[in-house]
Amino acid sequence: MQQKKPLVVVTRKLPDAIETRMMELFDVTLNLNDTVQSKAELIEAVQSADILVPTVTDRIDASVLAQAGPNLRLIANYGTGVDHIDLASARQRGITVTNTPDVLTEDTADMTMALILAVPRRLAEGERVLRTGKWVGWSPTWMLGHRIYGKRLGIIGMGRIGQALARRARGFGLSIHYHKRNRLHSDIETELEATYWDSLDQMLARVDIVSVNCPHTPATSHHLSARRLKLLQPHAYIDNTSRVEVIDENALTRMLRNGEIGGAGLDVFEHEPAVNPKLLELDNVVLLPHLGSATVEGRIDMGEKVLINMKTFVDGHKPPDRVLVDTF
Repeated sequence: MQQKKPLVVVTRKLPDAIETRMMELFDVTLNLNDTVQSKAELIEAVQSADILVPTVTDRIDASVLAQAGPNLRLIANYGTGVDHIDLASARQRGITVTNTPDVLTEDTADMTMALILAVPRRLAEGERVLRTGKWVGWSPTWMLGHRIYGKRLGIIGMGRIGQALARRARGFGLSIHYHKRNRLHSDIETELEATYWDSLDQMLARVDIVSVNCPHTPATSHHLSARRLKLLQPHAYIDNTSRVEVIDENALTRMLRNGEIGGAGLDVFEHEPAVNPKLLELDNVVLLPHLGSATVEGRIDMGEKVLINMKTFVDGHKPPDRVLVDTF
């Protein structure tokens, strides 16, 4: 007698190749319209599923997990960050949580480096002027930005992405500084020519560019508070391709509007997909619609990770990407 396939509920549209493979292996409910699931729909999903495949747009909090059916044993997250999942509630209910680490490192580092280049050189602002027909020709003093060569880059969270960014930034002549809860091995520091700062406050006051590359955890929520943002030098730039919760967005917006810092490159926002209208008015900000990991290759690699975690779990083994602790 053929064994019944586990029921998998997928909350968003995934690459076709991944969905096809899932359909071959499991009994799958897909979201072909790619609509963001409401809380009621998420509760319905956890009540019926053996495996849930959510994304960053799904808030799997304690109240949702409280309604989980007895068959839900695995949440195979499509993405690296898991701050949208109540890990403590999942553990209490015996639900394993997995994610998709490593596969997005290079893509996110590329995008972060792009923002580091774009903001000081006013690329987005110049492109807007050109498209609106306001460019009147070259001038020796018009649309001047700042070079990044020789500047100090402060990386917050020197994990895989932070280290990949450091390697890129060194090629552009930036000196590397970083803050992390646990200091890197001296061999890695030597390779990256990176200076460690135990005090985030002291690092912020001394660097020219800040890149946020740490995950959102209780320890990093508003890590860049209004007080800490005030420590930045007036010419400093800040880029965030990680999680919006790490920065006090309102405080950052006020400082940008008041010219208290040089500019910002933001790929994440507090109320996505809505963006603070005050940010939209600013020329010293480059705004991207959460594109940090948005490559065809990256999305497929994420799906492959999800499939491996699911198949390993169903076969009775520990998935390779179980989420155990929160670190940055």
